[in-house]
Amino acid sequence: MKWLYFLLLILIIISCRKDDEIEPLYSPALMETPKGFPDINFPEGNEFTKARWDLGKRLFFDQGLSVDSTISCASCHKPELAFSDDIAFSLGVEDRLGTRNASTLANIAYHPYFTREGGVPTLEMQVFVPVQEHNEFDFNIVLIADRLKQDSTYVEMAHSAYDREVDAFVITRALACFERSLLSGYSLYDQYTHHGKEGALSASAIRGMNLFFDEKTNCSKCHSGFNFSNYAFENNGLYEEYEDEGRFRLTGNESDRALFKVPSLRNIELTAPFMHDGSLNTLEEVIEHYQAGGKNHPHKSDLIQPLNLTESEKADLIEFLESLTDEHFISNPFFKK
Repeated sequence: MKWLYFLLLILIIISCRKDDEIEPLYSPALMETPKGFPDINFPEGNEFTKARWDLGKRLFFDQGLSVDSTISCASCHKPELAFSDDIAFSLGVEDRLGTRNASTLANIAYHPYFTREGGVPTLEMQVFVPVQEHNEFDFNIVLIADRLKQDSTYVEMAHSAYDREVDAFVITRALACFERSLLSGYSLYDQYTHHGKEGALSASAIRGMNLFFDEKTNCSKCHSGFNFSNYAFENNGLYEEYEDEGRFRLTGNESDRALFKVPSLRNIELTAPFMHDGSLNTLEEVIEHYQAGGKNHPHKSDLIQPLNLTESEKADLIEFLESLTDEHFISNPFFKK
């Protein structure tokens, strides 16, 4: 019988070795800058501290920020979807339909301005947009502060984080502090390019990557840099006539009509539906849109031209876009409620 026990021991050892070889999900330290990313600039007066982050996270998931206490920031920016939503227009209070597709908040710390028309200069100021928007929270930041002052935990956290009572300053700064921590930079693409893992990308994804950065597609002319966006305002020929006026709504300049900020492509697989109005449901539909060269619009970018891709090239391009998904980011326990 001893040989049976000996055999069982060997099997257990082999099993343990196999488990050890399975790479666990990588959970970076809070505020750990991914390889290939620049340092984050924090505004004076809202430098990162754990106390501010804790308060911001609590606020992010708190439905009490909406007038009827039914939705939170996380209602439209879901962690498992790279802090985006899976419907064209998210629902606000009383199930009011939003007016634009909810963008991902991944790497929002690096954006030079906010909203699709770029009308908000800081992340702290951006918080006011959903709070005041009729189709979102439909509330007032002062009334939110009055509500939160009734909660002793919030009172204590505000003093610990900013040495002041709960007010608009505390709410906006804390939320911005939390959102700046939403760093995503460990996708298969990152593992291949920055971490030396040659097997991280499939042959198809590598072909797609080469296409993406090639002048044949011009993808990287707009979706450039570490965050796959140049943050410019462009028209990609989605329509001949637009219901949404885009940047024109901010500037009043006719040349800005139907221009929208170029979105990041990181975690793009998780953020469907796509475009400012969520009108394209799949990556295949997105590729077909660019394959056709877009609709005729007077402000359409000169870069938008028919691609003439083969079916295999389209598949390779999609494979590459899917490699921008950061499973480690959406699984990071720091960002769970």
